[in-house]
Amino acid sequence: MSRQQREALDALLRSAPRGGTPPTVEEQRSGFAAALTRPAPDGVVTRRTVLGGRPALELIPAELSGRGRLLYLHGGGYVVGSPHTHAGLAGELALRTGLRAVSVDYRLAPEHPFPAAVDDGLAAYRELLATGTDPRELVVAGDSAGGGLSIATLLAAREAGLPQPAAVVTFSPWADLTLTGESMRSKEDADPIFTEADVRAYADLYAASADRTHPLASPVLADLTGLPPLLVQVGANEVLLDDAVRLAGRAGADDVDVTLEIGPGLPHVFQLNYGRLDEADAALDRAARFLTTHLGIERLELAH
Repeated sequence: MSRQQREALDALLRSAPRGGTPPTVEEQRSGFAAALTRPAPDGVVTRRTVLGGRPALELIPAELSGRGRLLYLHGGGYVVGSPHTHAGLAGELALRTGLRAVSVDYRLAPEHPFPAAVDDGLAAYRELLATGTDPRELVVAGDSAGGGLSIATLLAAREAGLPQPAAVVTFSPWADLTLTGESMRSKEDADPIFTEADVRAYADLYAASADRTHPLASPVLADLTGLPPLLVQVGANEVLLDDAVRLAGRAGADDVDVTLEIGPGLPHVFQLNYGRLDEADAALDRAARFLTTHLGIERLELAH
């Protein structure tokens, strides 16, 4: 893996302007979309659809595995982001797994605070099952807030008496709206993207007056018994490191089959840098292998 690539990425992320007048929510959304959006990779066709009553983006690789579905939940602090900003990342997972994927445009805060996103995640999951998707052929993935939302969605599905999917993958999950992880402070200098204040601002918009210790708001505080095999990938250089570590620890304590991967010198959702960071491509390959293994699909050759 390339130390030079990691250092260049860190420098690039630190070069983003900071300070000044706080941007409005709309300015945050447009800035996030301009900075983050990458198209779906070659070999993946996209089409707009609706799932669970919400707009969604379907991502279909040319070489389908023949069965299996992927439900993807995008990141963005529950305030910014969309299936289109994450079409590249979700499309890479679809390509590498050979799975037909669908990314849901769940409602965002502050217009729609907690638990709107969880309600939309559950509605999407419920519709997939209701329209004939076998839960044994369904996997879930998400990054950042979408990683926490993936776990919250499965907890809500469990409480609703729905079966669990075959596996779930989270990239740098934001799983604690109480911001009590020690890394929220100890990793602030190492994190080239976020400070504690940044994360708190998102939490204030999403949680509003809700109880931030609620298990669907902070899955790291939940009983995770009965959840499917879980892969957690996180960078060592991020304030959300302890969210991932504690989520994996909680899952293990609750008898969930869990794998935790911590990438040294890597930032938040480093997987977004596929094609320009060796560690990102390797992590996506491992995530794809994890999902297909639990689906019982043998992929002779990953996309990269």
